[in-house]
Amino acid sequence: MSLFQIPASFLTMLSNRFQPDFIEKFLKFGVVGFSGIFIDFGVTYLFKEKLRVHKYVANSLGFIMATISNYLLNRYWTFNNGQSAQFSQFGKFFGIAIIGLVLNNLLIYLFNDKLKIHFYVSKAFAIVIVSVWNFLGNYLYTFAG
Repeated sequence: MSLFQIPASFLTMLSNRFQPDFIEKFLKFGVVGFSGIFIDFGVTYLFKEKLRVHKYVANSLGFIMATISNYLLNRYWTFNNGQSAQFSQFGKFFGIAIIGLVLNNLLIYLFNDKLKIHFYVSKAFAIVIVSVWNFLGNYLYTFAG
């Protein structure tokens, strides 16, 4: 097998996951994510600008608050998933989010600190990029089934 050859079992798994409801869930995930942007930016602004907390700590607090809100909205509305294993499911969701938070902070570092793009513009770029990761991770792992 070539290094760049994709195993057939992986392609089958993907095709089984991307059923007709994929677009509907993706759009709902986007609406939830958009509401999370207000929480994320609001908390970040409060801690960074008003309380003078370091920008990466403020960014992380905003991200975590938005993650909790997004989990609840995605669980009950986007994925309509009322599984009884809420703690386990939230653990999966939070694990995906933690990876997203690391990506988010790395992207802000790249855009803001290295490329000198305004902090909040950098944060917006990072949110768009990390949203793709979050959706796919949660669609394929957290709420799969």
